[in-house]
Amino acid sequence: MRKVLFVAGEASGDLHAAGVAAALRRIRPELLLAAVGGRRLAEQGVQLIHRDEQLGVMGFLEVVRHVPRHFLLLRTIRKMFDRGEVAVLILIDYPGFNMKVAAAAKRAGVPVLYYVTPQVWAWGAGRIPKLAQLVTKAAVILPFEEPLLRGFGIDATFVGHPLLDRAINMPTKVEAREALRLPLNTRVLALFPGSRQQEIDRHIDDFVATGKELQRRIPGLQVLVSVAPTVALDSARCPFRLVHSASLSVLRAADVALCKSGTTTLEAAIADCPLIVAYRTGRINYALARRFVKVPNIGLVNVVAGREIAREFIQDEIVPSDMADALAELLDDGPRRQELLAGLAEVRSKLGSPGAADRVARMASELAGPRG
Repeated sequence: MRKVLFVAGEASGDLHAAGVAAALRRIRPELLLAAVGGRRLAEQGVQLIHRDEQLGVMGFLEVVRHVPRHFLLLRTIRKMFDRGEVAVLILIDYPGFNMKVAAAAKRAGVPVLYYVTPQVWAWGAGRIPKLAQLVTKAAVILPFEEPLLRGFGIDATFVGHPLLDRAINMPTKVEAREALRLPLNTRVLALFPGSRQQEIDRHIDDFVATGKELQRRIPGLQVLVSVAPTVALDSARCPFRLVHSASLSVLRAADVALCKSGTTTLEAAIADCPLIVAYRTGRINYALARRFVKVPNIGLVNVVAGREIAREFIQDEIVPSDMADALAELLDDGPRRQELLAGLAEVRSKLGSPGAADRVARMASELAGPRG
């Protein structure tokens, strides 16, 4: 029997793919599932042909260094296509590699379902015609992506954001604080420096300095650092408490958050936690990004809102005293905090409804063909 093949190049893709795999197990238990993925896909009983921990790189220069590894993996996948092993290919994000996989699938006549499509609205608009050539169906997670891609002839469907599925059992503020052993009557700042080691190395010192500055101004302020399960930080560099794999609980417990730009900013919206956004990359990568990025804001929460609702601090704007000023303003229950909370509610309303994984699984089931 032929397989459904997932290709998820990093931790977030592994999480989204695992949700689809679980849904496919329920509706099509006879299907065989294989993947380039990680721990969460493996927990769903998916056969891993390659573990994705070695693939999650970022930045223009870092990707170039991983070309040989990508080439060998692509050759393995091509052989699977040529042997007729794959009934449908499900790609999750990771466009630098996955567009090449899609091209190989197209040549072999394998239908391609792209879940969490490349952010062509931000950069790489030249990829849209290529997507139209290669992708059978696209399952998009941001509301404006469906009309954008359909305008180029891509069969795109807005399936809602997968974060909403995780938020169904989200704790209340009191429950989150009790679980994290935090006093109910203290102020709490959450730091989200990133999910990859490269991101953390670039952000952690300034994030910690911001937390220390805010503690100097607000005695008794508690600071938590939310990190991936594989991340370890030297206490000399980060004296604050680390919390692993509990981002929504940390955001629910916090009064404010300092977030690296990315999906965490949408988690903050879902958790109703006021935030500011920060991002730093290498100077060469930043120069290239400024040339190609086409949207005015970098934080996803602002992109979905269509305007800057959360303040952004990019590159040299990352100054701990300035970020502490912005966070202190949000800690006060004044006009700025209320304005941001209203903006976060607007973002939540735009993210669709829970059930993204089930919707994608049904799309994959149709592409895989009838039972038997």
